[in-house]
Amino acid sequence: MRFRATVAGVSGALALSALVVPGAHAADSGSSSSYRADVAKVQEAARAASGKTAYTGSTGTDEGVPYDLNVTFSNFKVNGGKAITVGVSNHVTVPVTYTLTHGADVDITAEDFLNGPYLYKGSFDEPDNMLFGNAPGTCSSTSATVASCKAVIDIYPAEGELLNAHAGAWKAAGLAIAYNGEDPESEDIDLSKVGIADQGGFTSPNVQRYSKLTVNASPEPVKKGRTVTVTGKLSRANWEDNAYHGYTGQSVQLQFRKKNSDTYTTLKTVKTDSTGNLKTTTTATVDGYFRYSFAGTSTTPAVKAAGDYVDVQ
Repeated sequence: MRFRATVAGVSGALALSALVVPGAHAADSGSSSSYRADVAKVQEAARAASGKTAYTGSTGTDEGVPYDLNVTFSNFKVNGGKAITVGVSNHVTVPVTYTLTHGADVDITAEDFLNGPYLYKGSFDEPDNMLFGNAPGTCSSTSATVASCKAVIDIYPAEGELLNAHAGAWKAAGLAIAYNGEDPESEDIDLSKVGIADQGGFTSPNVQRYSKLTVNASPEPVKKGRTVTVTGKLSRANWEDNAYHGYTGQSVQLQFRKKNSDTYTTLKTVKTDSTGNLKTTTTATVDGYFRYSFAGTSTTPAVKAAGDYVDVQ
């Protein structure tokens, strides 16, 4: 399912219909070719049902309302527990593993049974944004009613899937759909014959704006006891104009390691200015490498500049 973040202020079922567009990057064969669009249709119908949701209260007897599918999810592990860093142009793939538990009446091996994870920002009922994969997950049964599953969530920042405000905390969810012979591409699909399970509230790592950090120490070479000026810049991805801009007002450590050492020590802490630039001075003592190191925030990952060597004479 492809969501355009530029209209992500819309709430409820309207948000789903407003945000969904077909997944152009999905695989070209089988259920993967239209996975995002197909599940969007069912999820939207389920959430739009008056007084009902996709996961409670529906029996499937109402026209156009999917029924509750006897499937639950657990044991989500998103991106190996590591933060999801997203730049401005590269396609980001996020691996996810999870457990699917189902009733004996649910055939998870059926060709038209699809399931997969997604990430959502904000509340589960009225998310600010969602991120899906191009293809459904794949599962291996570990018992008659339990399966171990894996999938990938695909993120395309250059296509407007994220706003800067979406950086930070997200949650994971699982979605399963049994079409039971209904054609998801048909305009006449009988959604009352389609089952859906939509379950959220699972832990996910933060989604962060990719960061960059530079350093330059001068003069090179320098006489012992003289001043070394160290400049640099901390920048991060802007998901709204697909460029990198300075990260202002952030504390960054100036660090140094001697020529034959593997260990950096912190000399001082410097703050970025209004354009993300860094500048400070220190005294030249021995040959070695200067670098800046940023510890990161909830919205921006930690980053270290490559050391810049200074020959002290």
